[in-house]
Amino acid sequence: MLRRLYDWTMSLAGHRNAETALAGVSFAESSFFPVPPDVMLIPMVLARPDRAWRIALICSIASVIGGLFGYAIGYFFWGTVGQPLVEFYGFADKFAAFQAGYNDHGGWIVALFGFTPFPYKVITIASGVTQLDLVIFLTASVLTRSARFFLVAALLKRFGEPIREFIEKRLGLLTIVFFVMLFAGFVAVRYLV
Repeated sequence: MLRRLYDWTMSLAGHRNAETALAGVSFAESSFFPVPPDVMLIPMVLARPDRAWRIALICSIASVIGGLFGYAIGYFFWGTVGQPLVEFYGFADKFAAFQAGYNDHGGWIVALFGFTPFPYKVITIASGVTQLDLVIFLTASVLTRSARFFLVAALLKRFGEPIREFIEKRLGLLTIVFFVMLFAGFVAVRYLV
């Protein structure tokens, strides 16, 4: 099944609407969707290495705009849904301490997790909930999301076919490693932030 999904994604990467789909996935992943844009970015660059920079730029811009949407979700729905629940359960003081700590280090948190495969939506929504300074949020998002996607594109452009062969031979193992890293990211946020 994993092989069929990979093959389907590779064929979609060459489709005439692939860039639009990539923008949609990148936007959605930054605010609510569970699938990372790498699922499309990687095969698109492998299929069209001559368009690597364009593909990375589309991914970066859509991801940052999606991050703003995630920020808005945290910012606007915290007051109507989250805050009453926190107060009802008596955790208002603990949340105030969390908010202060998050905002003291928020730029670094956004920068760190914006560069990793960690689900960026968690960070964008948390930034909105804690009302992290929007300029800090945007600056960290633009720098790290762009750096991440352009680095991936550069590596794929430079080492394309060997990386493609590596991925295809070790698809199952790479999937397991990805999910282990994802779980480790959740643990890090839970206990370090």
